Amino acid sequence: MTKTRASGRTVGGLRTLFLQAPAVTLLLLWMIVPLGMTLWFSFQYYNLLMPDMAGFAGVENYQYLLTDPALWKAMGNTLLLVGWVLAITVIGGTLLAVLFQQDFAGRGIARVLAISPFFVMPTVSALVWKNMMMHPSNGVLSWLFESVGLPALDWFSALPLTSIVIIVAWQWLPFALLILLTAMQSLDEDQVEAARMDGAGPVAIFFFITLPHLKRAISVVIMIEMIFLLTIFAEIFVTTSGGPGLATTNLAYLIYIRALLDFDVGTASAGGVIAIILANIVAIFLVRMVAKNLED
Repeated sequence: MTKTRASGRTVGGLRTLFLQAPAVTLLLLWMIVPLGMTLWFSFQYYNLLMPDMAGFAGVENYQYLLTDPALWKAMGNTLLLVGWVLAITVIGGTLLAVLFQQDFAGRGIARVLAISPFFVMPTVSALVWKNMMMHPSNGVLSWLFESVGLPALDWFSALPLTSIVIIVAWQWLPFALLILLTAMQSLDEDQVEAARMDGAGPVAIFFFITLPHLKRAISVVIMIEMIFLLTIFAEIFVTTSGGPGLATTNLAYLIYIRALLDFDVGTASAGGVIAIILANIVAIFLVRMVAKNLED
């Protein structure tokens, strides 16, 4: 009887592996082939403008990139962009989640309107902000400034990185709001009411009940947003093209410059490998942080 059961489990396991094999193989090819090609080209001389200059480059592409001030400027811009957007979306999303949890007239419509920007495509969002909101002559923000006696501001020249932060934060704030508002639904109202009866005010309830309850959801928001924010491209491409100079060039846009403007595939591939390493370091850190919060 034991042998029969063991045999049945073996046959069932083999059948399961056989059915899963095509999907797993396709997934591995989809991941490994681009990664392998990126690694290969990162060690090659491969410039489309100089086809005769080809061959094994060793680590020269990495040496050139790591000694290029543009790389460190791009990495600094990337960290600033990610850090400021995370701060705005997490803090703003938490406050808005608390607000929209309250009962007021038109709450359903307000929730839909607040979440809607997340479904706008990045290119469209960037165009709207560039031509309708931040335009120095015809923008809404310029009109508001002039209406209170302040001079109009050319956002993408005077505050280029700040402008990108505002656009990206406007897109990702609804995502944080959606996750945190969903988490608010499971908050025990009896606990909140008991705190009120004990004399706790709104501020105390927020810091000692609401915020600890949202800790896991905030960790998830930070993890998901940071992974996507490391690859911000469309907003920069549409609005500033990485300028003025390198003021808004992040790591993703620097790779684009090297690959499709300078036609240096080898150096761009080396930049891609550096970006992969950076993303994995961030992912490991964030996964551990989320796992720790889930265990608490």
